[in-house]
Amino acid sequence: MRLLIVSDAWAPQVNGVVTSLQALVFELRAMGHQVEVLSPQGFRCVPCPGYGEIPLAWNLWRVGPAIEAFAPDCVHLATEGPLGWAARRWLLRRGLAFSSAVHTRFPEYLTARCAWIGLGVGYACLRLFHRHSQAVLVSTERLRSGLAQRGLKHLVLWRKGVDTRRFAPRPGLAAPVSAIFLYVGRIAPEKNLQAFLDLQLPGEKWVVGDGPQRQMLEQAYAGVKFFGYQHGEALAEFYRRASVLVFPSRTDTYGLVMLEGQACGTPVAAFAVAGPLDVVVPGVTGVLADNLRDACLAALEVDRTRCAEEAGRQSWRASAVEFLASQPLLDGAPVTGERSVSAARSC
Repeated sequence: MRLLIVSDAWAPQVNGVVTSLQALVFELRAMGHQVEVLSPQGFRCVPCPGYGEIPLAWNLWRVGPAIEAFAPDCVHLATEGPLGWAARRWLLRRGLAFSSAVHTRFPEYLTARCAWIGLGVGYACLRLFHRHSQAVLVSTERLRSGLAQRGLKHLVLWRKGVDTRRFAPRPGLAAPVSAIFLYVGRIAPEKNLQAFLDLQLPGEKWVVGDGPQRQMLEQAYAGVKFFGYQHGEALAEFYRRASVLVFPSRTDTYGLVMLEGQACGTPVAAFAVAGPLDVVVPGVTGVLADNLRDACLAALEVDRTRCAEEAGRQSWRASAVEFLASQPLLDGAPVTGERSVSAARSC
């Protein structure tokens, strides 16, 4: 099958959306499907206001010809950015079906950065973007329930996975002499990083990642070690060396870094909110509490071997199979139906 994924988030950006999509593309290709990603690469872009490292495509007239050139059987709109909106418009004008996904809490992030924009405005935009999607993919049952209450339709569960070949404990790795509390992720206001940095904790605090707040926080918290973005085995090694992975965000839809850390045997400390509630098994892979310091200290006692075993049950191959089952052909027929995929190309 020929599948086109349209995403405003793609390499060299570093975030959970990009990680998830790259893993999905790898698995789909390994299963024999032809997959193309329509991303800001190859488009003229301008920096996203407040997020200079995120490019926004603006010569959007090229989206339609790019879709036609690839001649996909299915189209998936992964993000609600300029490319997503342009592809949506092109598909709707031709009466073609597509799927979409909600990866982030866009309305909450928008309100956090622009307090004068209420949640109602953000959710109105979200409903508009996904209104004609035949399958709106979400990562957890809790998110599906919350979005349904906000008026979104056709919500389908698509669970994420973890690369257990890369993220796994390393036998013989000595425990740190003192506790190491690690944060991995973007350094941005919506991540609530200061809730972690302000805590009085034993040992050291490490921050892996980058973003618009990094310079300000490095200056304000001289005792914290900032390491910038890390990838591959280097990132896995940071997880393994940490005593606890601290996830202070209150607005994430999932939090893929939590699953990666757990797979390396590092328990998570987080608030008892959506995201962590869907990823952390209390007492087994981490600790959730209204008091983040209490969660951090309690997580030091979690069995690291059992933590890794529990997190390692979720694979990206199973996630890719679940994704594929949700996709409609361009003419609206399900992929699993009796009609051949070539039928969609005549639409």
